[in-house]
Amino acid sequence: MKAVQIYTDGACSHNPGPGGWGVVLVYGDIERELSGGEPHTTNNRMELTAVIRGLGALREPCRVDLYTDSRYISDAINLGWLKEWLATDFKKGKIKNPDLWQVLLPLLQAHRVSVHWVRGHSGHAYNERCDRLATAAAALYKTDAPAG
Repeated sequence: MKAVQIYTDGACSHNPGPGGWGVVLVYGDIERELSGGEPHTTNNRMELTAVIRGLGALREPCRVDLYTDSRYISDAINLGWLKEWLATDFKKGKIKNPDLWQVLLPLLQAHRVSVHWVRGHSGHAYNERCDRLATAAAALYKTDAPAG
């Protein structure tokens, strides 16, 4: 099984508002950047989308070290919240973004994923790179219409 590192980040100008996501995939000496955005979204949706797009870019099952600055994602996976949500068919409580979590589930199952939380904006090179990708993608959806 190939070993891949995936670094992800999401950004949102206002929350909700224009948002973007960024991913850097690393396999040996090969690095690939992915990014995109939406005109009206939330930061958590962009964080989830980054993970989905990163894992979805893999062409075969891999051992993945996934790095995120989102406690929402790292805690949901590492603390078992996602398994609890799945067991209740996402009906118990007020689980946000069930549509994206349900897209993410089969991707997590297709690979051997270890999720690592990194502190955002702390100088971690790949996290900072993902933040720049996400912020640039979000900027494409900003409008400079006067308030009024």
